[in-house]
Amino acid sequence: MKQGNTGYDYDLFVIGAGSGGVRAARMAAAMGAKVAIAEDRYMGGTCVNVGCVPKKLYVYASEFGKGFKDAQGFGWRSGEPSFDWATLRDNKKAEISRLNAIYERLLENPGATIIEGRAHLHNAHTVQVNGVDYTAEKILLATGTWPFVPDMPGAEHMLTSNEIFDLETFPERLLIVGGGYIATEFAGIFNGLGSRVTQVYRGDLFMRGFDADIRQFLASEVRKSGVDLRFNTDPDRIELTADGYLAIMDDGSTVEADAILCATGRRPHLQGLNLEITDVTYTEHGFIKVNDHFQTAEPSIYAVGDMIGGPQLTPVALAQGMAFARRYFGNEPDTVDYDYVATAVFSQPNVGTVGYTEEQARATFGDVTVYRSEFKPMKHTLSGRDERSMFKLIVDAASDKVVGLHMVGPDAGEICQGMAIAMRVGATKRDFDRTIGIHPTAAEEFVTMREPVNS
Repeated sequence: MKQGNTGYDYDLFVIGAGSGGVRAARMAAAMGAKVAIAEDRYMGGTCVNVGCVPKKLYVYASEFGKGFKDAQGFGWRSGEPSFDWATLRDNKKAEISRLNAIYERLLENPGATIIEGRAHLHNAHTVQVNGVDYTAEKILLATGTWPFVPDMPGAEHMLTSNEIFDLETFPERLLIVGGGYIATEFAGIFNGLGSRVTQVYRGDLFMRGFDADIRQFLASEVRKSGVDLRFNTDPDRIELTADGYLAIMDDGSTVEADAILCATGRRPHLQGLNLEITDVTYTEHGFIKVNDHFQTAEPSIYAVGDMIGGPQLTPVALAQGMAFARRYFGNEPDTVDYDYVATAVFSQPNVGTVGYTEEQARATFGDVTVYRSEFKPMKHTLSGRDERSMFKLIVDAASDKVVGLHMVGPDAGEICQGMAIAMRVGATKRDFDRTIGIHPTAAEEFVTMREPVNS
């Protein structure tokens, strides 16, 4: 759909060059729209720079320590392994720089204009960057979210996920505050790299929003791995000491640390956008409110990605950016289907999940049948590692459809991705039962569970 005759400088101006913004910008440009995109910090957004990409690289790094020990059970002998933080950190930086350049090319090749600087709205059709005004028929907000740090004495001493990847020195003692997937993933990373990790969470059980059985099982496995996992406690204040930091907890206990990571959630990154001059509205949780087609209450302003709430996942932001471009510049009434979105937590061990938790399924379908299996992975029968896996299926009794699938164990994300396809097309428990498994694998457990834990 050829654009450019709107009377504005641009058909589309995108604020934020993260996953959703870049996808929308480059696809709209490829469809003939005149597009500009502004970014003041991370080309590629949180995921590429301080999120899922460097995190996964650090997960890989952290697993080698266990791998050296595992290998002994298989007959391998080697010298005492050592870890160099600077090598990991600097190699990561080089890889991120490579990806940044790729994102720039993805935008430049279809003809999108990249503007470096923090953008803010001058009015509903005007964006200002570095003192220059740019007009656009449509403005797309895609600035994502930003780490939230609670207000407490000494909060300035805490790091966030923005800084933790690039520490000058490796923390021998690390305190992690939070109980979500970011906190839990970093607990596994730094524990695996050799830190003495303490993770504290204010609630009764971490990983809120995940299936209860998964949460409980993961807590047990995380503790076995060496992480000092504590619930029902939260820092009251942080004090600087001669050799690090001291966290005074609300239960009277204390934790000494060389570094403190605050992973207590993320909030929409709205600072400086000047949205108050528009009619943009917000949800009760502070996310930008949009309709099914990503349009805000200000007709010329749209939003995609984490800042609108919903599943805060890179593939979801990509899908939203694509749907936005197709609808408004490709004449395709595309929408995003959020049913059975698979996700993984790169905790140690990994978590994979698709569909409803048992609690959600019972509330939605009423009568459900639950299948659950727990076992030691085959690899660890010789490695000697005390780690177990858990698999869980939730079936709607009326239709026999598998509506929830969850696992804790190696390669959980890889396994659950394929299962999500089956569930999206309506696979039933009978379909699972009739599928011949691949032996010996962990994944075959999903097609061999026959006895329900309830009826």
